[in-house]
Amino acid sequence: MSAIVDALAALAQETRLKVYRLLVEAGTAGLSAGRIGEDLGLPPATLSFHLAHLARTGLVKSRQDGRFIIYSADFENMNQLIGYLTENCCAGRSCAPRPLTKGKDHEALPRTRRRQ
Repeated sequence: MSAIVDALAALAQETRLKVYRLLVEAGTAGLSAGRIGEDLGLPPATLSFHLAHLARTGLVKSRQDGRFIIYSADFENMNQLIGYLTENCCAGRSCAPRPLTKGKDHEALPRTRRRQ
């Protein structure tokens, strides 16, 4: 359970989420640190900090390729995290989103009632 909380906490930070999404899009081939920094406009020290955090939580892995370090999303760990989040989420029913319906149960509370 601690690993799940750590992974979710890592993704709750905007820069790390952007890095992770970029790596997921890159697939198993991954991207070099330089390319990630270039694509996201991040200085090397900042990027290194965030990549290290993602690696500690098991969301990202790295490998040496010549003089470059290639980072990629750890899809096995990502799938385990998604599996944990969706396990029993819909009591055995389809997890497809329900269509939006209008009605008093779905209307926003007036501003004065929200602050109470």
